[in-house]
Amino acid sequence: MTAPVPSGRAPTDRAPTDRDWRIFIPKLVTVIASEGYRFANFRADAVAGLTVAVVAMPLAMAIAIASGVTPDKGLITAIVAGFLISALGGSRFQIGGPTGAFIVVVYGVIAKYGYDGLVLATLMAGVLLIGAGLLRFGTWIKYIPEPVVTGFTAGIAVIIFTSQLRDLFGLDMASPPAEFIAKMSAFWAARDTVSLAAIAVAGGALAAILALRKYAPKIPGFLVAVVGGAVIVALLNLPVETIGSRFGEVPSTLPAPHFPAVTWERIRELVSPALTIAFLAGVESLLSAMVADGMTGRRHRSNCELVAQGIANVASGLFGGISATGAIARTATNIRAGAYSPVAGMLHAVFVLAFMVGLGQLTAHIPLACLAAVLVVVAWNMSEQERFKQLMGGPVGDRVVLLATFLLTVLVDLTVAIEVGIVLGAVIFMHRMAEATALEKGVSLVERDVDDFSRPRNGGDARAHLPHGTELFTLRGPLFFGAASRLNDAFEAAFPPPRAFILRMKDVPMADVSGVGALERFLKRCAGHGTQVVIAEMHPRVRAVLSQMGVFDHHHVLEASTFEAAIAMAAPKIEAAAD
Repeated sequence: MTAPVPSGRAPTDRAPTDRDWRIFIPKLVTVIASEGYRFANFRADAVAGLTVAVVAMPLAMAIAIASGVTPDKGLITAIVAGFLISALGGSRFQIGGPTGAFIVVVYGVIAKYGYDGLVLATLMAGVLLIGAGLLRFGTWIKYIPEPVVTGFTAGIAVIIFTSQLRDLFGLDMASPPAEFIAKMSAFWAARDTVSLAAIAVAGGALAAILALRKYAPKIPGFLVAVVGGAVIVALLNLPVETIGSRFGEVPSTLPAPHFPAVTWERIRELVSPALTIAFLAGVESLLSAMVADGMTGRRHRSNCELVAQGIANVASGLFGGISATGAIARTATNIRAGAYSPVAGMLHAVFVLAFMVGLGQLTAHIPLACLAAVLVVVAWNMSEQERFKQLMGGPVGDRVVLLATFLLTVLVDLTVAIEVGIVLGAVIFMHRMAEATALEKGVSLVERDVDDFSRPRNGGDARAHLPHGTELFTLRGPLFFGAASRLNDAFEAAFPPPRAFILRMKDVPMADVSGVGALERFLKRCAGHGTQVVIAEMHPRVRAVLSQMGVFDHHHVLEASTFEAAIAMAAPKIEAAAD
């Protein structure tokens, strides 16, 4: 594929390349150095940091409890890892801390290896993340098929929801087993111990969260539900289990760093959990950074972000926390609250520390049923049910990958699910490539070098015929995960945003759902800048996939059978802009 070359850039104004050491400079440094930092900026960051801290505190405790550890370990993770991720990371607005994606992994590691095993696995994962960043693996996230990410995310959501049934219904039982089937059997065996008081408290907290989200979204629903539930339980003396009754008093200070005992045998048995933690932390953090980019129009540094995530996980483990990564919902909250720089994320950690020191003893009165209601909302947000349904309308191969990853995550193991999903995705992709090569002679995945004398001249000087205000991008090869991400690079290179964007797809033999997803994100970005997209010379098979996925129903896209027709369609948009 070919991308437009940006014009107007001086030869000396060279952007950092993947091999440039500058890609590891934290955003905190570059933002302050290039834009300055005033009191007004600090005030905006302080307001955003406080807003996020109010959301993060109940979430951190709820995630820690669901992960099989005490609530203070979630707070420690939000403080230590959250501060370092913002201070050292490559994303301007990233908020780090414990997330729902880790509940399944952390719970399983603790059940099998104990908390010391989790600490060592987290330290190992941190080292792996630092290495991955230094080796420039950050940009490789684009090669993870979207059905794999959606499948294991939806599977984790199911596991989070089912893990909260004990506290939602107030079941009187020991800690449930980690395996899904055994867990559901244990819940069924304890069905006679259901507590109506716990159901009422959980239902009230859930109703409060949903009502506030709909009618007063600026009010922190999680905090209101948790505090309100604690007050009601205390005033009415309801027989509902609380943090204090199960875990005792919550510490109100950070512990001293502690390094776990390390042996070669211990390292060997924890390699698999460490790889899973590193993979999840890398994927979640970079997905969160991409969401932040989409909301703000900024660009994150993926490899710098991985290094920061690694350092943060090492520090979190040393201080007695759990695994950490970028939190999409908290990052979005940070942006909506008006954050200016990474200082907002650092202040969020400082505010959580202040809450822990000043209000630590009061957290013992929080009902576990309220925290269960918080995690039910988290699980619903993670489930991506609309995206799941959309992918189920895609090609058969993508549906197989999606369902296999989802079911293996729920019924077997997250590590197995990811491995099988990626392998299945690769096999299906190779099959599609073989099929496409057989059907489309001359179109290959890797474009061969052709010099100017042997390259066909038809369309080679297409850019010379473009009217002013129109940009061109030619896709060659399959529209698959990874390839389509170049579209956003092309759009950014065309600055200021063009009035019309012609996308030539003559040499695109096939498309998968990940490629369609990247194309949709590109179309949304164009729409946000008032850029009309014209797709030219699209293969009927590719058009069928786009139509099947609802692209033409949700986006205003013009289609042209030839390049000349595409220019004619773009002309009215240019003329309208000139008027």
